[in-house]
Amino acid sequence: MEAVYIDKHVSLINECRQGSRQAQFEIYKLYAKAMFNIALRILNHHGEAEDVLQESFLDAFMRVKEFRAETTFGLWLKQIVINKSITCLRKRKMDLVPVDEIDIAEPVEDDHQDLQLQVDLVKKAIALLPDGYRLVLTLYLFEGYDHEEIAHILNISENTSRTQYMRAKQRLHRLLEKKGEKDEQRN
Repeated sequence: MEAVYIDKHVSLINECRQGSRQAQFEIYKLYAKAMFNIALRILNHHGEAEDVLQESFLDAFMRVKEFRAETTFGLWLKQIVINKSITCLRKRKMDLVPVDEIDIAEPVEDDHQDLQLQVDLVKKAIALLPDGYRLVLTLYLFEGYDHEEIAHILNISENTSRTQYMRAKQRLHRLLEKKGEKDEQRN
């Protein structure tokens, strides 16, 4: 049985196909904040995220007749935003280090400490990660892609995706530990 997606904004999308500027503005208002947040998490740069957002909507509205409703419009738009964000990162000459030849130990499971970290602290620490680490971490944790999908999107191996993710988690953990140590010294 094939999945059927019912998009609650189908009438607005159809109006967009007819060239309605009002419908485009309504779609923009519905999706802009979420799409901006996706771009910002990937790019870690407010100005670039705004540019990607605008380019993504422009691209979506130019190609709306190609939208076949196999998924929701939001998922289709999200893929455009992610692809444009990745392109923007590549323009910055982001390097993902291939590690296919390196033997890497399997990650050790954490003891799942019951730490309550403030959201702002975690966001700041994620923003400090190198682009490659932040990109893989964001796609995996926040956008829900698996390593096979990330590998396909970024044109890297699954092993590289897993390694980048593992290293991003380790770096993030160290950054958060350092922040905790600084807070303890102040108290």
